[in-house]
Amino acid sequence: MMMGGPGGAGGGAGMMQPSIILLKEGTDTSQGKAQLISNMNACAAVADIVRSTLGPRGMDKLIHKDGKVIISNDGATIMKNLEIVHPAALTLVDIARSQDSEAGDGTTSVVVLANEFMKEAKPFVEEGVHPQVIIKSYRQASRLAIEKLKEWAIDISGKNEAEKRELLIRCAATSLNSKLISHQKGFFAPIIVDAVLSLDEDLSLDMIGIKKVPGGTLEDSMLIKGVAFKKTFSYAGFEQQPKKFADPKICLLNVELELKSEKENAEIRLDDPAQYQSIVDAEWSIIYEKLDKITATGAKVILSRLAIGDLATQYFADRGIFCAGRVADDDMRRVAKACGAAVQTSIHNLTPDVVGSCKSFEERQVGDERFNIFEGCPKNMTTTILLRGGAEQFIAETERSIHDAVMIVRRALKTAKIVPGGGAIEMELSKYLRQHARQIYGKSQLIINSFAKALEIIPRQLSDNAGFDSTDILNRLRQKHATGGEAGRWFGVDVDNEGVCDCYEAFVWEPLIVKLSAIGAACEAACLVLSVDETITNPQAEQQGGGPGGQMRGP
Repeated sequence: MMMGGPGGAGGGAGMMQPSIILLKEGTDTSQGKAQLISNMNACAAVADIVRSTLGPRGMDKLIHKDGKVIISNDGATIMKNLEIVHPAALTLVDIARSQDSEAGDGTTSVVVLANEFMKEAKPFVEEGVHPQVIIKSYRQASRLAIEKLKEWAIDISGKNEAEKRELLIRCAATSLNSKLISHQKGFFAPIIVDAVLSLDEDLSLDMIGIKKVPGGTLEDSMLIKGVAFKKTFSYAGFEQQPKKFADPKICLLNVELELKSEKENAEIRLDDPAQYQSIVDAEWSIIYEKLDKITATGAKVILSRLAIGDLATQYFADRGIFCAGRVADDDMRRVAKACGAAVQTSIHNLTPDVVGSCKSFEERQVGDERFNIFEGCPKNMTTTILLRGGAEQFIAETERSIHDAVMIVRRALKTAKIVPGGGAIEMELSKYLRQHARQIYGKSQLIINSFAKALEIIPRQLSDNAGFDSTDILNRLRQKHATGGEAGRWFGVDVDNEGVCDCYEAFVWEPLIVKLSAIGAACEAACLVLSVDETITNPQAEQQGGGPGGQMRGP
């Protein structure tokens, strides 16, 4: 839309250009260097929240949201529950989620690294270096770092089963080091590794069930090599059913087994009272036909996604059959995959090939709950971890910690390459990039040098969070990496003895994918924020769903 200026009809050099209305009233535009620095500061504010959670001595955050309390030091969980609205800071939320889904761990590291890359770029922006120059150098440095990471990674494939299990336990323990359950890592690491190793080749995550049972201590948690789920709602007659079977057949249904009234208002006109009885008899004969067909399969355990009513429950109890209705969808899928059964939506085609089996079934008491447990499943191997503990928030954080460790072990199995943690790999990459920067000329030398300096934030933050003198620790690490050669390459922060140690010898290991993903995602996030030179917001439009036309005047 254009509005004519006061210029005369004659036109000429002195005529004013027309005003141009572009945006709605209340629209705020910020651009230039100040806007870029403002976005960096917003990201820094977010990173400051999570930076204290990094490492074995990291602190926890308590988040009160929607009447619930969450206690966690998992970067992705914290970022997800903060409900950040700043558009630039949301980039950090996205990379934390990306890291969580890609690697399962390193979510705090990726946020801290991205913020440090921006912090190191800020002086160049203030001095007038074009953001695209910084972005180009950062991407070059990231590419070099990732190439070196792949070159230095230690291959753990080709080991025998016992050695491989021991290596995976080390990786799981490293992941659990920074969690709330770090003191129980010796107990949980073997459970996690055994759970992952029992899966088939595709290592499907949904074949590991984690069930929370309040009460008891963490050491009361157990690994069940099979499927376990909480006892469902039951009708009268349930207690008469057997609760234990050896080698039972298992039938899975998506069928309702109870007498129900009409859902719609139905009207039936009868001439003879005897006809009414025939309708009632037809309803009973339909459900008994269903029950007879199910029993004819020889199945001793009947599970259904829908309700199994009191009539069916008593019918099965009289014939020594166990049944459970309203079974959760994910539990049904796991039982189906593990036992080789297929969920049936009709009882008219119950052939032997859709009926599954397992070595043993038992309903067992765990704490205050009763669990249906299937063990010795023949088809796909599956496991269930039953978590015990006191407070609900504590069990929830334990579940998140175990999920991260499971992801780490899966990645280590798939990629079969590890790198030492504890800030060792970041220090070695920093040394390499500093040496590389000296061989090039121009602004790139300074920018790649800053990228190398930013990588040191990981060992520095690990030291700060443990209460050490980070300057002293970093000086010792730089000396070790500069003079130690091959032997000094894997030196990182020793949080147990307030010093430095060979993290490879100390078994502080992480899958290669965690570091590759963290450095790549952090660099891309920093480059994304650097590439934004203007932010346009219209608070009025957001609140009211649009408003009267305003104006942003052109030249």
